[in-house]
Amino acid sequence: MMRRLSLFLSTLLYLGLATSCDTAETNEELPPPNILWIVSEDNSPFLGIYGDEFATTPTLDSMATVGVMYENAFATTPVCAPSRSTIITGMYANSMGTQHMRSNYPIPEFIKFFPRYLREAGYYTTNNAKKDYNTVDQPEAWNESSNEATYKNRQPGQPFFHIKNLGVSHESSVHDSIPMDELRHNPEEVPIPPYHPQTEEMKHDWAQYYDKVEDMDRQVGEILAELRRDGLADSTIIFYYSDHGGVLGRSKRFVYESGLRIPMIVHFPEMYRHLAPAEAGSTTDRIVTFVDLAPTILSLAGIEVPEYMQGVPFLGEQTGPAKDFAFAYRGRMDERFDMVRSVRDKEMRYTRNFMPHKIYGQYIEYLWRAPSMKSWEREYKAGRLNEVQSRFWEEKPVVEFYDAINDPHNITNLTNNVEYQDRESMMQQALHDWMIEIRDVGLLPEPMMLDISKETTLYEYMRQDEFPIEAILETAEMATSKEKENLDDIIGRLNNTHPLVRYWATVGCRVLGVDAAAARNTLINLLDDPQISVRISAAEALYAMGSEDIALNFLVDALESENMMARTMVLNVLEIMGDAAKSAKPSVEQLVEGRTGRDYDLRAAQRLLEKWNSAG
Repeated sequence: MMRRLSLFLSTLLYLGLATSCDTAETNEELPPPNILWIVSEDNSPFLGIYGDEFATTPTLDSMATVGVMYENAFATTPVCAPSRSTIITGMYANSMGTQHMRSNYPIPEFIKFFPRYLREAGYYTTNNAKKDYNTVDQPEAWNESSNEATYKNRQPGQPFFHIKNLGVSHESSVHDSIPMDELRHNPEEVPIPPYHPQTEEMKHDWAQYYDKVEDMDRQVGEILAELRRDGLADSTIIFYYSDHGGVLGRSKRFVYESGLRIPMIVHFPEMYRHLAPAEAGSTTDRIVTFVDLAPTILSLAGIEVPEYMQGVPFLGEQTGPAKDFAFAYRGRMDERFDMVRSVRDKEMRYTRNFMPHKIYGQYIEYLWRAPSMKSWEREYKAGRLNEVQSRFWEEKPVVEFYDAINDPHNITNLTNNVEYQDRESMMQQALHDWMIEIRDVGLLPEPMMLDISKETTLYEYMRQDEFPIEAILETAEMATSKEKENLDDIIGRLNNTHPLVRYWATVGCRVLGVDAAAARNTLINLLDDPQISVRISAAEALYAMGSEDIALNFLVDALESENMMARTMVLNVLEIMGDAAKSAKPSVEQLVEGRTGRDYDLRAAQRLLEKWNSAG
């Protein structure tokens, strides 16, 4: 203990963060604080101060001893671009239609990237350097935004807001394996979560990742040391956090603690200690999420928080009441579709899978670049995994409900457990109410989103007068519950006048599969529906109940759609059909011919052709 304390103190002195223990008095004449964000990429709380004894993170561990550490800090989605969309706007991405990975749907003009308010108030705003905001850029938010952006170019005495993004811990850091003799963390000693098999590749990737987190910690130290050399440590409030959890399979992109819980530490210099929510070196269990960051920074800077922002300031004069829940969402991840919503309180996580027929482990080209990912799939196909490790490759339950404190890896699903029935019902209702409140755009299939966005913003579309969001959500919940007794109701809604009700009814038929055979004739009629999303979903449902030829004939024709997300949706269905869809190969080859780049329909098509060609 004494040795660790000595390490903390020596690190603090080097960083210039150690201060006297006297409490600073509030001074109304204080200038606005400088604010520094240090943002690492793709890492859960793999820090010693968070209890990870395998981690080597002396800088951040030391920072926490003189700052405030947040135990319940969460990303709003477990992947970068939609997370950053929420961070920069103070709005849930799924209320704006920016929840799908690498989309560029416009948002209303009144929603401003929050650094613009700081800049207008006299701050020098700089971003070094990642944006990735998943919508149309607003470059006017920054004085500088580049790999060279720095607070040092501001006018004398001008306060600054500076973001420094650290990419060393990004997912790509494990794509190429470091030689064993160069690893600093021992693969044979690395803690492996119970859902991962202990393959050599898995152990190596985990050890390599801990090396990268150590590198990230060292970079944080360099940034803080530079701040001290510039004479700014005494006037700068410093945030450290990760842009979501990660990084190996079933963390980044997945709605579990491993994908959503993040480290967050805030340091207040003596001058601004009165703005701190607790004593230096303390831990708070207040729930904070990315939607709260923008209003919090404005509150610290003394700028009025716009009413449209959906977050709650957790620091500064405008600090709001503590939240009961952290809400989260998952949409399309690269070339694969899914829809998941989740809510977390201080102990439990409730998750609703709106596409339970899709497996967790849908092939995503970028995710599969990690050697550990390939090894996990290999072991599953060889039948060498236990039940917990196999779940990733199988269909999802409709509801997942976990004790996040005693079961941090989210292994034991407590849904329908009598002991937790009231708690589960309460969180289920909270999630439902939140989706209504924010007008969740995820209820729209993405081909429909793409068409709508050409005429208006998705945010405004969902807020039309008399838009039947309650009926749509109720249909989505009922139809995807896997309850066969709902079939008559589902069939009745296949002929509803609203396309979104029809769409979710077709998804419900797909979820039930052969048990929805009574809907077959109605689904065939829906192959002529005005909405292509309804047509594609109806075809997938027909395939699931055994009408493969009818489904395939339609899907091949649909590949000629001008809507890229419709083509991607079709290719996802063909991927599920596998060899049964192999007669579509000429049409898929035609889709790929002459094309380069990273479009999602192209990625999905290339994957299909690789599978078919390798099968002979």
